[in-house]
Amino acid sequence: MLKIITLAIVQSFFLAGGQVCVKLAMEKMPSFNFSWHYFFALLTNWWFLATGVFFGVATVLWLYMIKHFEFSVVYPITSIAYVFGMLAAIYIFGETVPIVRWLGVLLIMAGTILIAK
Repeated sequence: MLKIITLAIVQSFFLAGGQVCVKLAMEKMPSFNFSWHYFFALLTNWWFLATGVFFGVATVLWLYMIKHFEFSVVYPITSIAYVFGMLAAIYIFGETVPIVRWLGVLLIMAGTILIAK
């Protein structure tokens, strides 16, 4: 069980990291529009390229995990990404996260612990 938990934490870190990178990329972009100029700017945005790397690593780990472990265990354990997302909101984006959101994440994590047992 320790192996799957470790893999899930690493995979969730890369998944959340990809989400952070895409948020940082979009902050650097002008207003969204369907134009060649916009998508060229997006494809030359370093944060957007980092998004691909993070999601690529997360996907490879995910493929390994669903190949070797039960889906009904693996999928819920990856909800640790919510914790990483909340921490990124605070430390990277400077957001204030209300206690109610933390309680929601705590409930999700409690459910994950029950599934992992």
